[in-house]
Amino acid sequence: MEKTKFTLRFKAIILIVILAAAIAAVTLSVSSYVYSDWVDRTYNSLADRLVETVSLSVDKAAVEKYAKAVLEIYQQNPMSENLDDAYYAPYLEATAGEDYDALYDYLISVRAANDVEWVYLCVLDPGTKAGIYVIDADETETKCLPGTWQILLGDNKDAIFDDPTIGFPAYITHTEEYGWLCSAGAPIYNDNGEVIAFTFADILMNDIKNEQHTFLVTLLIILIAVTIVVAVLAIILVDHNAVRPVKKLTSATRAFVTDLSNEDTVKSGSSQIAHLDIKNRDEIGQLSKSVRFMEREIVDYIDSLAKVTAERERIGAELGVAKHIQASMLPCIFPAFPDRVEFDIYATMTPAKEVGGDFYDFFMVDKTHLAIVMADVSGKGVPAALFMVIGKTLIKDHTEPNEDLGEVFSVVNNLLCTSNSEGLFITAFEGVLDLVTGEFRFVNAGHEMPFISKAGGEFKPYKIKPGFVLAGMEDMKYKSGSIMIEPGDKIFQYTDGVTEATDKDNQLYGMERLEAVLTANSTKSPEEILKAVKADIDRFVGEAEQFDDITMLALEYREKMKETGEE
Repeated sequence: MEKTKFTLRFKAIILIVILAAAIAAVTLSVSSYVYSDWVDRTYNSLADRLVETVSLSVDKAAVEKYAKAVLEIYQQNPMSENLDDAYYAPYLEATAGEDYDALYDYLISVRAANDVEWVYLCVLDPGTKAGIYVIDADETETKCLPGTWQILLGDNKDAIFDDPTIGFPAYITHTEEYGWLCSAGAPIYNDNGEVIAFTFADILMNDIKNEQHTFLVTLLIILIAVTIVVAVLAIILVDHNAVRPVKKLTSATRAFVTDLSNEDTVKSGSSQIAHLDIKNRDEIGQLSKSVRFMEREIVDYIDSLAKVTAERERIGAELGVAKHIQASMLPCIFPAFPDRVEFDIYATMTPAKEVGGDFYDFFMVDKTHLAIVMADVSGKGVPAALFMVIGKTLIKDHTEPNEDLGEVFSVVNNLLCTSNSEGLFITAFEGVLDLVTGEFRFVNAGHEMPFISKAGGEFKPYKIKPGFVLAGMEDMKYKSGSIMIEPGDKIFQYTDGVTEATDKDNQLYGMERLEAVLTANSTKSPEEILKAVKADIDRFVGEAEQFDDITMLALEYREKMKETGEE
């Protein structure tokens, strides 16, 4: 038994672990995205609402006065890098006043009430695209004095100068100096609807981001723990409900051959398959039932097969005897007439099955006449072989000296019709050679025309009008014919199994190929001619199956017999 490289348990564990890890990763990713998105949207919304509220509630007249003053001073010395006391002096002077202090106190209160790190008012300079602080609500030493300028950040820093009304929608940034910041800006309008300054707010999000990181780490730990627990439970469940039952099935099926060799073990229900205790109500349970059913079916099949095999062996043995009997009924000892110098004859029959329907025969009608018979019974197997025996016997029994061969076939035809319950028929050719004169009389009942070679020359088919088959219809009349042959002439007769032999491409052997091989071997003896034809047929057919009996006979007339004066 080939060792399994990866067991089902191993594959199940790997699959469960991969699925659990994938689910955990997806859960962590989705949770991280949802939580981060919620935090960002919450703080962006808070920053936007804060700056909009301040922009609407601030003293607009005071803002406009101080914004114009700061912008006018800045434009006299834009983007100055020398931010010393002298630089700030004009700004501080221009922003001195009770209404300025009131604005500052208001922004301080807003900052404290909303727990915001920075709230400040700025005016924008279109020339330098910088924001200049007007008021910074910061009580520490790091607050930006009026006139402090910065390059604007955010996605709207360019568009804001074309359309100040769009403000600065909240955005989140991360810098080395401040860390995470959520910033937003909203325009402040005067009574004429003109943008006079901007309210800005910055919310420090470092603690929020740290809490978010802590949340994700905690979630990751929880997910890992849950994943491990779920994976272990899933592995136990799969092992109990799938792996173990499959292992039981595997073990039982491996022992099937051993149990099967002991017929009593299986029939008594004590085999491993019969003892399978799988109670699953799923496909594995159905598989277990199918395996038990399969065992019973195989056992029954083997019993039936044993009986059939025994019967086939008996029939095969009987067919072997029948084949031997059939072969013994045909002339099979060569040379057939060792004491006769006037002729030489040779014949073969290769049945397509154990027994064939073709037959040949040759016999001495009297001392001066030699008869040859070639016939083919329709059908194959035992029925054809039995009908062949009847036909062969009747033809031989009714062939008499000086008897017209047409009359012989007429009588044999009627006798065959009376005992033909299977509806078989025979194509037959019979010829009788007068060894003294060389006259060859013949009769043909639907059979192939013979090939004749004159004095060692080419073989040519001798065209004979075929009569009706034997056993096809009662009271049929058959006409005989005759031809004179000389010493050295040869006659070749055969059944359709020769010309209709087919190769793997279903091509027929055919008359032309037969004529060619006969002519190529025309100077050889009858035995050599038949062997040459059979060898050529085998080469042509190759590995293709033989579907019909192949039967051939060759006769060579060597010399005329001297008359003895006896009949």
